[in-house]
Amino acid sequence: MGEWIELEAADGFKAKAWKASPQGAPRGGIVVIQEIFGVNHHIRSVADRFAAAGYLAIAPGIFDRAERNVELGYDQPGMTQGMGIAGKLDRDKLMLDVAAAIAAAGAAGKVGIVGFCLGGSVAWTAAAKAAGLSAAVGYYGGQIVAAKDLQPLVPVMLHFGEKDDHIPLAGVKEVGALHPDVPIYLYPAGHGFHCDERASFDKDSAKLAWERTLEFFAKHVG
Repeated sequence: MGEWIELEAADGFKAKAWKASPQGAPRGGIVVIQEIFGVNHHIRSVADRFAAAGYLAIAPGIFDRAERNVELGYDQPGMTQGMGIAGKLDRDKLMLDVAAAIAAAGAAGKVGIVGFCLGGSVAWTAAAKAAGLSAAVGYYGGQIVAAKDLQPLVPVMLHFGEKDDHIPLAGVKEVGALHPDVPIYLYPAGHGFHCDERASFDKDSAKLAWERTLEFFAKHVG
């Protein structure tokens, strides 16, 4: 279902991306933005799940400008290495790579973007700054609170864990107060609850968030 492709950004930089295609005509495109662990097995599986739901899914390697072929595990060494690479990213250039992924996904029609952890913050930024999107979903994006003054240009849905040690609930409430039109869902779970390869995986919360995400994209993307 999936394969590696190459994306070329507006500045000529070329990054790898995982492309998962649906059977039959796609209902739209979804850009999947990674955590700090790269376009690893889990992120590829998420893209594959969107393809199974009928979407053309593109997961760009947003770490490629700092370090290529990053694929980390969910242990402390992986966390440390991933955070180090994330700290080297030029966020403006990162958005060029996101734009290239949006353009590629646009071959299928309307485009949504979804991101997890680091990717959740990127999805929030893209909703306010990137062209070509019809919807955005962010899962526990740690920088969303700091970027709460951004004004999304497309419908956005956000998911957070009530037991997230990285994102204070007070900050999430600030985002909600500034953006009353953005549905924000809280789950009885910790950070990374969507990922079934992490110790913090919460099956029930992940299932409900996924169902809400698919319903949201069905409404706004196709």
